[in-house]
Amino acid sequence: MAQLHDLTALEQGEAVRTGRVSPVELTEHYLERIGRLDATVGAFITVTPDVARKQAADAESAASAARREGRALPPLHGVPVPVKDLSQVAGVRWTMGSAALAGHVATVDDHVVTKLRDAGTILLGKTNTPEFGLPAHTENAVAPPARTPWDLGRSAGGSSGGAAAAVAAGLAPLAHASDGGGSIRIPASVCGLFGIKPSRGRVSSGPVLDDVTGLVTSGPLARTVADAAALLDVLAGPMPGDPYAAPALPPGETFTGHARRAPGRLRIAHITEAPIPGVGLHPECRRAAEETAGLLRELGHEVEELTLPADEALGRAFTTVWEVLSTLVPVPPGSAEHLLPLTRRLRERGTGVTGTEFAAALYRMRGLGRLVADVLQAPGTGYDVLLSPTLAQLPQPVGALRDDDDPDGEFAALAGFTPFTPLYNATGQPAVSVPLHWTPEGLPVGVMLGGRYGDEATLISLSAQLEEARPWAGRRPAVW
Repeated sequence: MAQLHDLTALEQGEAVRTGRVSPVELTEHYLERIGRLDATVGAFITVTPDVARKQAADAESAASAARREGRALPPLHGVPVPVKDLSQVAGVRWTMGSAALAGHVATVDDHVVTKLRDAGTILLGKTNTPEFGLPAHTENAVAPPARTPWDLGRSAGGSSGGAAAAVAAGLAPLAHASDGGGSIRIPASVCGLFGIKPSRGRVSSGPVLDDVTGLVTSGPLARTVADAAALLDVLAGPMPGDPYAAPALPPGETFTGHARRAPGRLRIAHITEAPIPGVGLHPECRRAAEETAGLLRELGHEVEELTLPADEALGRAFTTVWEVLSTLVPVPPGSAEHLLPLTRRLRERGTGVTGTEFAAALYRMRGLGRLVADVLQAPGTGYDVLLSPTLAQLPQPVGALRDDDDPDGEFAALAGFTPFTPLYNATGQPAVSVPLHWTPEGLPVGVMLGGRYGDEATLISLSAQLEEARPWAGRRPAVW
């Protein structure tokens, strides 16, 4: 018999609107699962049962009134959606995955949280993240490591590892996440989920600690394309003062609507090699992309192989910007000793970057964005979508990507683990990770689709077509 967590988020929202399921019932169901299973998967840093129950009661009252009055409700009204602990929720502990901030409580809501409140969603808690979201694993000093439910000995990736572990283990129907170098797509790949890194400016990162580089954006992690699109509809839209704004959808259109729309015949470039010198691909990661290229051809799309030139200079530019970003998180006086070695090393290097060096690194990334845009939009030879593996390696054992004795070596290993994802943070383009492949041992392996700036709609339509051709939501780990 199906349980509540077997329903998709949109199915849960429909059940709330019709009165078949109460937001209170949904919330209690997930709180019980969190209490029973979270120690196993390490999904949450902070659980907020009191907040969740109050919001659920309010959502039920609003749903009852809407049914009486014949009013429509937002699609995710009454649906639980946890928030990554890099974002602020007023009155809730906000650690950013750091022991240096272990007792800190946020005083304001980030804009994404305001939008989640306005959509009637329920806050189950704050999901696990590595310190300041810097590495591609989720192992910190404030919570147990986040583990992929498909193999509890392996990491859930990062930095949205807790969000992915929660959704993949059925502790939440979908989750807010964020991505500065792959932090939505990496855990989506290793946890068998669909994740969207939106275009730069699609989702506001304000009002506090606004990312000045344009690398970081919030986005959704979900089991289905339609659920992720629905959450993107909630999160999307500029706020006053935002430095970037992605092109809006035409009036009356939604990303959810594009999940039900055929993409048409597309021209797709299959990137076959990692764009970082010396990085090889695990055979299963290569196979995942190759099989997806074949499936796309079967679906009527034109697919050509494309090799991006390996560029050490781009890697250096991204590293420089990442180092500077690490210094912008305020650490309370006397608390720096609690920072992990990688964080300390990045902040140390970041404080040594001159203004000229920082500007030059940003300039190189902007130039890359224009170069890739030219490749995508060249008359007669351009591409609609870029296809590649999401990662170069399979999900890694917990602890394998962390090296407190050699933080420089750790950072280099992380770059070798995820050489494809930072491209789209540098260019600002949207990208998704699609869970189309599993190894013979049952490990998920994602494939990545990148699109033109501002064109999440095509990626969502294409992903939904792939989902229909090779459904994945019925695959569930044993912890489910």
